[in-house]
Amino acid sequence: MGDRNLSSIEGDIEVTRERLASTIDQLVYRTSPKTIARREVNQVKGYFVAADGSPRTDNIVKVVGGVVAVVVVFGLIRKIVK
Repeated sequence: MGDRNLSSIEGDIEVTRERLASTIDQLVYRTSPKTIARREVNQVKGYFVAADGSPRTDNIVKVVGGVVAVVVVFGLIRKIVK
């Protein structure tokens, strides 16, 4: 009876070790710089490209408009300062 309990405990420890190793592997994968960069690129790409591969012109126009507005504001500031 004592051996059976010991075997059961050893089995539980082994299962826990395997589960912990798997969790650590997942954490290492999720926090690797390549994985983070890939996730961020996919997020940005998803903002500009629809699931079917077509461009999301509404979002593209918004970003281009924002960039143009910033350039115009900086240009006006330079003229005012000079």
